[in-house]
Amino acid sequence: MITLTAGPLVARIAPEAGGMITGLDWRGPDGRIHKLLHSPEGAIPSTAAPNMFGSWAMVPIANRAFGGVVDDGERRFTVPDNNAHGGGNIHGFGWQSAWVVLGHTEGHAALEHRKTTGSDPYRYRATQKVSLDSTGMIIELAVTNAADQALPYGLGHHPWFACAPDTTLGMTARGALVFGEAFRATGSRDLPDGGPYAGNPVFASGRETAWSFLGWDGVARIETPSTGLAITLTASESLRCPVVWAPAGADFLCVEPQSHAIGSPSEKAARAVAPLARLEPGETLSGWLRIVPSAL
Repeated sequence: MITLTAGPLVARIAPEAGGMITGLDWRGPDGRIHKLLHSPEGAIPSTAAPNMFGSWAMVPIANRAFGGVVDDGERRFTVPDNNAHGGGNIHGFGWQSAWVVLGHTEGHAALEHRKTTGSDPYRYRATQKVSLDSTGMIIELAVTNAADQALPYGLGHHPWFACAPDTTLGMTARGALVFGEAFRATGSRDLPDGGPYAGNPVFASGRETAWSFLGWDGVARIETPSTGLAITLTASESLRCPVVWAPAGADFLCVEPQSHAIGSPSEKAARAVAPLARLEPGETLSGWLRIVPSAL
């Protein structure tokens, strides 16, 4: 475990468990410690199933490849099924891999994950750089195609934020996928009013929430008046297809900046509006996200 500190912020990273950022704590102006990432007591990082806390990288694809199919219209192949509930690949390989620590200082860590073998054609080098300053945390991601052929790639990060009954979410987007069964895209639609969170509504709805947004402006704000905490999430232009998800009654919500929509690896309707990036050998896809706390 690596611990980073900067001013009022402390981050913990588990390189051996998917390079996961297991916690991010902030000491507010009143001296109280706030958990910026959902981090239940006793939670243990694991690569056996997607961890419902902290934040971790999604690479070489983000979210779902239904049936394990990756098809960008030029090349079609399959990747291993790693979904405990079946149905294909979920979140790529990075979260199930040990990451190598390239170096770290008091407020910065650089990690690397390489894929050099496997039944699928993916061969790549992924890096994750986590940096703290006195105001927040930034995560810089990159994946470089190390195969001898052009391949479709995606990238993203999966933060889990605490959600109380009064937590609000504010963000705007120009469009979203239309889901059929099990989050499989059947099409897309415009959101002329900025989408369901343009007015900063209370997030908890009593039912499962699932969105794959298109044309996000790159800013999301989470406010919880009962704890006096606000979190602003921003992301690079390359990660403007966020997924927003939470099951009914959850004490967390996910806002996942990623480079493509849910199902883009396998679903034609998703690929049509937010495809993977086709990287030539040696070419790199990169992006960043930043998490900044403030007091209400």
